[in-house]
Amino acid sequence: MKSVPKKQPGKTTKVARKKTPVPDTPVSFPIVGIGASAGGLEALEQFLGHVPPGSGMAFVIVQHLDPTRKGIMPELLHRSTGMDVVQVKDATKVKPDCAYVIPPNKDMSILHGTLHLLDPTAPRGLRLPIDFFLRSLAQDQKEHSIGVILSGMGSDGTLGLRAIKETAGVVLVQDPASAKFDGMPRSAIDAGLADIVAPASELPEKILAYLQRTPLMAKSETPLEDKAQSGLQKVVILLRSHTGHDFSLYKQNTLYRRIERRMGIHQIGKLTSYVRYLQENSQELDLLFKELLIGVTNFFRDPSAWEKLCGNALPELLASRTQGQTLRAWVPGCSTGEEAYSLAMAFKEAAENIRSKHNFALQIFATDLDRDAIGKARQGLFPANIAADVPVERLERFFTKEDSGYRVRKEIREMVIFAPQNLVMDPPFTKLDILCCRNLLIYLTAEVQKKLIPLFHYSLNAGGILFLGSSEAIGNHTALFAPLNAKARLYRRTEAVVERQAVEFPSSFTTIQPGGAEKHPHPSPSTSLQSMADQLVLQRYAPPAVLANELGDIFYISGRTGKYLEPAAGKANWNLFAMAREGLRYELTEAFHKALRQKSPVVLHGLKVGTNGGTQCVDIKVQQLEEDGPLNSLVMCVFTDVAPDAKEVARSAKPHARNAREADMERELAQVRAEARVVHEEMQTSQEEFRSTNEELQSTNEELQSTNEELTTSKEEMQSLNEELQTVNAELQSKVDELSRVGNDMKNLLDSTDIATLFLDKDLHVGRFTPQATKVIKLIPSDIGRPITDQASYLRYPELSADAKNVLRTLVPVEKQIDASDGRWFSVRIMPYRTLDDRIDGVVITFADITVAKTLEAKLRAKQTDLEKCVADQSPKPPQRKPRTKA
Repeated sequence: MKSVPKKQPGKTTKVARKKTPVPDTPVSFPIVGIGASAGGLEALEQFLGHVPPGSGMAFVIVQHLDPTRKGIMPELLHRSTGMDVVQVKDATKVKPDCAYVIPPNKDMSILHGTLHLLDPTAPRGLRLPIDFFLRSLAQDQKEHSIGVILSGMGSDGTLGLRAIKETAGVVLVQDPASAKFDGMPRSAIDAGLADIVAPASELPEKILAYLQRTPLMAKSETPLEDKAQSGLQKVVILLRSHTGHDFSLYKQNTLYRRIERRMGIHQIGKLTSYVRYLQENSQELDLLFKELLIGVTNFFRDPSAWEKLCGNALPELLASRTQGQTLRAWVPGCSTGEEAYSLAMAFKEAAENIRSKHNFALQIFATDLDRDAIGKARQGLFPANIAADVPVERLERFFTKEDSGYRVRKEIREMVIFAPQNLVMDPPFTKLDILCCRNLLIYLTAEVQKKLIPLFHYSLNAGGILFLGSSEAIGNHTALFAPLNAKARLYRRTEAVVERQAVEFPSSFTTIQPGGAEKHPHPSPSTSLQSMADQLVLQRYAPPAVLANELGDIFYISGRTGKYLEPAAGKANWNLFAMAREGLRYELTEAFHKALRQKSPVVLHGLKVGTNGGTQCVDIKVQQLEEDGPLNSLVMCVFTDVAPDAKEVARSAKPHARNAREADMERELAQVRAEARVVHEEMQTSQEEFRSTNEELQSTNEELQSTNEELTTSKEEMQSLNEELQTVNAELQSKVDELSRVGNDMKNLLDSTDIATLFLDKDLHVGRFTPQATKVIKLIPSDIGRPITDQASYLRYPELSADAKNVLRTLVPVEKQIDASDGRWFSVRIMPYRTLDDRIDGVVITFADITVAKTLEAKLRAKQTDLEKCVADQSPKPPQRKPRTKA
């Protein structure tokens, strides 16, 4: 009895293990990953406060928290939302209409809708918990992943958003203008990852609108309906017309998913409506173009594969190369350059681990369809969060730390040449030693992949390395490449004999329509009565014929030619002379060449061709065509069966086998003599042509030698010019440094004088001003270039512009004492602005604060007045004279 319960739990557990790891079955509700940092509390309150009740979404919040303090974020956020807000514990199952907050001092991941906590491995200050979680969210939820970045400093979250974009998820970013700290939102936007940018309070509404258009349901890789195929083809046509790039060679389901995502963002329900929207909005075509490029990459992606490349493949490659040789590498689909720079760093390390470490160089050609991505790659500047992918040793050695992130050092940057290129349309790079094409083939159709692998074989040198992505392989082309490490997708080029026609260059790739293109590029012939009758006449009554070029290679066969031509034994050969049956070979060959020489039809009568079990008389007409167009210079051979001559039949009926044999031999001898004569004539003609060609080649060789001498002279002149330019450049650099020092000195001088100074040009527009000038005239940096008359001032000085114009005219300085509206007094001095070459280029106005002096002056004047009054009162009065009376 006890054994039954023991078996039952074990059985149940076994069934559960079978059902759990189903990566293609998404969770039945959306999970939104939110990253926030400094200033994030206010943004989170605004975000969660606008989530409607019963939204059906789950929110996982990752913040930068103090690892030494207890987390109180759930209590703070609970005040702004009616949802349950809980702090995550290990193995927490995510439920809809709940918010989950990461605990302090933990990294968090998600697997099949369950949150797991891990101890952080990076030291404090270098942790990127938002990137860590968003990457796991992208891997777990695939195209249903939703990432949100709110206020915060730094660039944490950008790499995680890249992973979400790679899986066709959606990315929302808080508007930097509404963020308290715009570092994280700005980093995501600058990286081109943001699908929707809006204030935090509006983001929940945007997510719901997107989900209504893009329901959370698994879609199988089924062929598209006719209407969807037609709409998809129209989108491809619009993209090709706008960007010049043809996306019909991309997998149609990948195209359709990306287009559906853009439709969900714009809340467009029908593909036909989206086509109309594209026609009316060229900006959306640009955004869709960026979306389809899927420019997602990072440094040393798949670290184990890079370890195999650095530890085994590269050392073996260097050992097989000549010391001092410059190796060539090609990285198609390089995006923003991470993979190309990774290859450069890996080569540097591998070259230093062998004895002749200074004798090898590597030139990397990195190409991509996206010109904007190429521009970013050329800058070599990456966000600080690349520390999650690049070890500290490589960061310190190959990068320079800057305020905005890490910049690739010059020694690595100079190894890479970036250029825009379309892999499926433009010519490839050749004579390569390394070809690194990772995670690009997976987006192309199987037909294109089959054509690119032989092309890669053609581009590589003997023993060259092919490095593919983890989801890519060489397919059936095992004769072209031998695996160095199949798991790491590392292959070595083999010396297999490849047919020339097996290698197709991009210019010859057949355009494959998104909906499964027709195998025949031309439309089928009309099924009208006339065409059917013509077809019947050709099949039943027209004589058999073949169309060949001047070498006898057959281009086209009409009718049944099996009685006259048969495939030769051995390798397939569609040559007319090799396929001619017994009895026709010599005569047909002579007539063919005779028709080419005479430029007129040649007719052979009564030839006997050996057929199965007998002979057949046939007439052959050979004529070189002179029609304009594709048929020009081709040769038409027409076979017509004829009845044997009666006399010939009677003669052949007599038993004269010996005489008949002799006659056949004489006829063959005559044929051989005729052919020898024709060959002799052709040889003479060829000798004359060769002689003439040799003379032309000698003349051309002399011209090339002369050109080579001129080029050598030009090269020496260019080297001399280059040295001069380097000297000039050094002088200019010295001048720039000197000007920089002078500028710094001038700035410090003006700041130390504590005198407000204003520089105006000849038109009295503001040129430059010191910080003290803003206390006199209301100036801001954007006022540079504006007229001084447009600026508000504290001074009661309406004649300022008139005095400035008078100084420009007379070159006589003006100095006045002007009072301000707030009671201050300034000594305003206007002088001409004189350049070093004695040219007047405006005026300089200084404002010296004399408020203290004016106050003292007023006090002194008042005291002087009081003193004068006091002295007047205290001085003795003169005696008054009495009036004289009359006696």
